[in-house]
Amino acid sequence: MDSVEFHRSLASATPPDTLSPLLKALWLDRKGDWAGSHDIAQDIDTPDAAWVHAYLHRKEGDLWNADYWYRRAGRNRPAISLEREWDELVNAFLSQA
Repeated sequence: MDSVEFHRSLASATPPDTLSPLLKALWLDRKGDWAGSHDIAQDIDTPDAAWVHAYLHRKEGDLWNADYWYRRAGRNRPAISLEREWDELVNAFLSQA
């Protein structure tokens, strides 16, 4: 799947079965299911999951918690829009697939 296909899949009611858990979390987030996205990210113990977790808390406005998760991901909180960070996350995980 590429970025165009991923974005097209957002028109569906459910995520594609082929998505990795972190891409599914980002899919759910984009569809407005922050809690469902968070449930996935918090149950995976990897730096990539910590990055998604950090993004979600930044989106929520909980910057203290977001910064904790950015540190767990080995990253600093970015000075970019949430939209751009979401795109970076999606593209990073699609390139790993």
